[in-house]
Amino acid sequence: MQNLKMMYTSHYAPDLVIKNDDLAQIMDTSDEWITQRTGIKQRHISLKENTSLLATRVAKQLLEKSGWDVESLDIIVVATMSPDAYTPATGAIVQGNIGATNAIAFDISAACSGYIYALSIVESMMKNLNFKRGLIIGSENLSKILDWKDRSTAVLFGDGAGGTLVELSDQEDSKILSSDLKTIGSKSEYLTAGETKTLETFPTNVPHNFKAFQMEGREVYSFATREVPKSILRAVKAAKIDLEEVDYFLLHQANARIIKQVAKKLKLDEDKFPINIDEYGNTSAASEPILFDELVQSGRIKRGMTIAISGFGGGLTVGTHIIRY
Repeated sequence: MQNLKMMYTSHYAPDLVIKNDDLAQIMDTSDEWITQRTGIKQRHISLKENTSLLATRVAKQLLEKSGWDVESLDIIVVATMSPDAYTPATGAIVQGNIGATNAIAFDISAACSGYIYALSIVESMMKNLNFKRGLIIGSENLSKILDWKDRSTAVLFGDGAGGTLVELSDQEDSKILSSDLKTIGSKSEYLTAGETKTLETFPTNVPHNFKAFQMEGREVYSFATREVPKSILRAVKAAKIDLEEVDYFLLHQANARIIKQVAKKLKLDEDKFPINIDEYGNTSAASEPILFDELVQSGRIKRGMTIAISGFGGGLTVGTHIIRY
C-alpha cells in the first residue's frame, strides 16, 4: 500500500517587518496591549507581492531543494483566503509561473484550516488518480483585506507562505497516520472576509463592494479552545497511538493564549507546542507550513518523529493530521 510522504518543506516571508510599536503610530494600541493578548511582537507585510508571488517563491525554493523536475509534479493545491482573484485560481497562476505543465492546479478556501484540508485532498487524489508527486502551499496576503483602522483585527495578521512537497511511497516509515476534519457552518458569520453584496436593482452603477476582514474574537477563541483539543484526541485515537507518543503539536498560530489553553486541556507540557506567532503574527493557511519548515530546518523535527498538525478558523473549520515524519 502506498503512503503519502512529506518530502521537503520551505517558507517565505516578505522583507517588510512591522513591529507593534509601528502600529501604535497609526492606531490606538501599544506593544504591551498586543503582546499580552496575543503573543505577537511583529508581522511581515507584503508590498507589491501578491499571494501568487509569495506562493511561487516557496514553490521555487522547494524545487531547488528537492532537485525534482518541475514536470514531474502531478498536482498543485494552494490554500488561501486572500487569493489574487476569484478566478483564475492562485494555484493555476503558480503552476504557470513555475512551468509545471503536467500538474493540475486549484485553490482551497478553508481559512486557517486550509493547509490541513489541502493535505487531505491531495492525499486522496494522489492515491485515487495514481499521481506520484504533489505540491501543497498555504499562502496569504492578508494585509490587503484588513481594515487598518480596526485594531481588534489589524494587529493580529501578517503575510507569508509555506509549503510542502509530497510523494507517494511504498515505505511505511513516513506517512499520515490519521486525519480528522470538521466544519461548523452554522457559525460561519463569526469570521468573514471579502463578503460581497447582491444587486438591489438592475441595471446598476454601484461599484463592487467587498467587506474587510471581520471577526468575533471571543466566539472564535471559545470555538478554538473547545474544538481543537477534541479534534486532536479524535485523530490520536484514529491513529491508534497514545497522546504522549506525539513529539510535537503544530497548531495554527492564531493566538499564543489559545495554544497554551489547548496544551492545558490536553494536560501536556507547553514545550510540545512550538510557537512562532511572535515573529509572524497570524498568517492563516500559511501558519502551519511556516512553523513546520522552521522546526524541520532547525533540526527539532527529525525523520521518524510523530507530529500532530492542527488548523482552525473560518468556516468555522478545524482539522488535525497525525503524521509520522
